[in-house]
Amino acid sequence: MKVAVVGSGAREHALCAAIAKAGHDALCLPGNAGTASVARNVAAEAEDPASVVAACRAAKPELVVVGPEVPLAAGLVDALDAEGFQSFGPKKAAAALESSKSFSRAFSERWGVPCAATARFAEASAFRRFLSERRGETLVLKKSGLAAGKGVLVSDDRSELESFGLSVLENDELLIEEFLKGREISVFGVSDGKDYILLPACADHKKSGQGDTGKNTGGMGAICPVPYADAAAMARIEREIVEPSYRGMAAEGIAYRGVLFFGVMATERGPRLLEYNVRFGDPETQSLFPLMTSDPVELLAAAARGGISGFKPSFSKDYACGVVIAAPGYPDAYPKDIPVDLKEAAALENAGTARLFHASTRTGPDGAVLTGGGRCFTAVGLGPTWPEARDRAYAMAAAVRFEGAWFRPDIGAAAFSGR
Repeated sequence: MKVAVVGSGAREHALCAAIAKAGHDALCLPGNAGTASVARNVAAEAEDPASVVAACRAAKPELVVVGPEVPLAAGLVDALDAEGFQSFGPKKAAAALESSKSFSRAFSERWGVPCAATARFAEASAFRRFLSERRGETLVLKKSGLAAGKGVLVSDDRSELESFGLSVLENDELLIEEFLKGREISVFGVSDGKDYILLPACADHKKSGQGDTGKNTGGMGAICPVPYADAAAMARIEREIVEPSYRGMAAEGIAYRGVLFFGVMATERGPRLLEYNVRFGDPETQSLFPLMTSDPVELLAAAARGGISGFKPSFSKDYACGVVIAAPGYPDAYPKDIPVDLKEAAALENAGTARLFHASTRTGPDGAVLTGGGRCFTAVGLGPTWPEARDRAYAMAAAVRFEGAWFRPDIGAAAFSGR
């Protein structure tokens, strides 16, 4: 099958690699220097539905898989459907579950999904009064709209909270949530609009610093499977969070087709929903899809065509550890077009000990790979034990050489402590 993947990140590289490994013809719109090794890159502006539709008219894919959230929020799937293309991803109305945190929180509250207590603000004076009443408390501030995973601040510092909140209120709605203590789980439900199935859980590492310190990022690494997301924990998450969410969508006429991400905090009081995302996570995808032993296209096409009931994808019993390699300065300002030496990394990949997924890289005029974003690569180690997977991931991360490259040294350490 000819499958087009929309996007240029490490998530899209991982999807293309899995699709190609299963024997399908993979296209990536627009792709990056890494996707070019497993797919045919096709020029297109991923965030412009008209550009993507035009590229699909020329390439004629049998299935279009939309990777990032921005084109989904812009109505890309609506445009593809109007042109007769089979697509994996929600339409614009359903994508509001991510593009508007205010909408998604109201939806989850309507359907009794347990989540953090939330207050919403549209103007500065009410926000300042709220802060003055909660001096010293740790609060979670969120920008309602899309923010590439970085529109969140967790702090107890009054001046920091006020500065962040006022900057959000300049052009968006602000949400303030209670601070939940626990361990995060990334849960992925794949739906065809009627039925759904759950994939193995992952755990993202959002903070930039070791020990979950520092600033929020788009994600600095992920593990799969998650030791604390056992069968009992997942059954409760499905019963209390997943099922009511899908039931609510059906009742409200939201025909959700694609993957729905449930960001869950496992607390002492039980699971609590942190957020919905309307696409596969990045960096979770890079750890999840290399573990899939069944044909990923069969899963994606079943959801797109409305036939997912009874579908059972299979996964390896191995462990996966994904480590994001970032540009100097990230998550603040960072340079681009830094030359990268991948000779040692290529040798490790050829040996089959680890995998490397590119994010927004490009090939320069002299053939050198150049960085193109803040999160530049994801190094993924696979192994029959957690220590083997971790060691292979970090060996690959160390083999990616460019000026100022850095990564968190403790991905998965807290989850697997004592193992």
